[in-house]
Amino acid sequence: MKAIVKPTSHLQGEINALSSKNYTTRYLLIGALANGTSTIYYPAHSEDSDAMRRCVRDLGAIIEEDDEKIVITGFGKNPKHVSELNVGNAGAVLRFLMSTAAFCPEVTFVNTYPESLGKRPHDDLIDTLQQMGIEVLHNNGRLPITIKGGQPRGGKITVSGNVSSQFLSSLLFMTPLLEEDTEIEVLHDLKSKIIVGQTLEVLAQAGIIVHASEDLMHYRIPGRQSYEAKEYVIQGDYPGSAAILAAAAVTNSDVRVLRLEENSKQGEKACVDVLKAMGVDLTHDNGVVHVRGNQRLVAGEFDGDHFTDAVLAMVAAAVFAEGTSRFYNVENLRYKECDRITDYLNELRKAGADVEERQSEIIVHGKPQGVEGGVEINAHFDHRVIMALTVVGLRSEKGLTIRDAHHVAKSYPQYFDHLRSIGAQVELVSES
Repeated sequence: MKAIVKPTSHLQGEINALSSKNYTTRYLLIGALANGTSTIYYPAHSEDSDAMRRCVRDLGAIIEEDDEKIVITGFGKNPKHVSELNVGNAGAVLRFLMSTAAFCPEVTFVNTYPESLGKRPHDDLIDTLQQMGIEVLHNNGRLPITIKGGQPRGGKITVSGNVSSQFLSSLLFMTPLLEEDTEIEVLHDLKSKIIVGQTLEVLAQAGIIVHASEDLMHYRIPGRQSYEAKEYVIQGDYPGSAAILAAAAVTNSDVRVLRLEENSKQGEKACVDVLKAMGVDLTHDNGVVHVRGNQRLVAGEFDGDHFTDAVLAMVAAAVFAEGTSRFYNVENLRYKECDRITDYLNELRKAGADVEERQSEIIVHGKPQGVEGGVEINAHFDHRVIMALTVVGLRSEKGLTIRDAHHVAKSYPQYFDHLRSIGAQVELVSES
């Protein structure tokens, strides 16, 4: 499906933020790892959360759901023996479940997206699982990956945090169920520490004890724990909302996004502060972010590791700022559904943006007058790229056509509907 994004000068209205994908996948996993029945209210409906639903069901969780909630009866540390799991294009789901699959005799994670998830490396987690006595068959660290498990061992283990924090989170979910205590040392650096904070928050809510060092580089996890069956409420999603807020910021607008908690542990909450720093007229009170955009933005410098999944949307806003913006500490963007630095910036240039890349930086020379657009661009099968390019299209002179726009459903199936509800001119057509 293509998205034909037409220039739109004015946005106005109110949107309920979609529910958080990150929290939904985590609550589904801890519900599956519990012995008993948990209830998850207001779960996200996206390809990622659907992949977690499907896989934990295949592993033996019993799931019932209606429009408001999911009721999940877990399998504890005794998942059903399955030969294959299909996570689709959901990298976090794959990585979280690779550790859980270590309780199974043999599971193969199949490769159904060779041009996207199939290209992403998972060596760091594979190395750690091998330290725990798990045999792993793989294709140079990539899918398909076969986990030959059954009896994972605790003790002292290491994991690299250089590429992704998801490897560490995966281990934190699994190790409390081991017979032995576990000590985890994170090697090198740890990307997206704030997202690790979400994992620790969810574990604590489920009654799991994890002793973490202040710098989040060392952990001691007592063994023989069990997840409590609980009720959980999913909060609104900042990563998806970042693109809506950016669209409002670069147009003449009066837009309110609801269900965005001020005290959320989502790192992407920082997008509110980034837009404020860019001079956007914005308030954040009682869970409502209110943007009054006037197309006047100023450049700034921002540490993107604090809001990884909102960086592309903020870069889209910076395209129209006065001056040069710099987003640094963002190398981990290279290891997502696509290379979110090189691939994304190539598409921005086609649209008329003036951008540069470094290994771990994005430099944006703003064009307050706007960009020309009028071209068809490649989304690289990446939901974050699609959302961010849409923001640029709305402010372009001739609009943009975005190929493969249906992949936005990975995290935000209602994205285009929500944009159109506040006045964005976007037409969805079949690929020719």
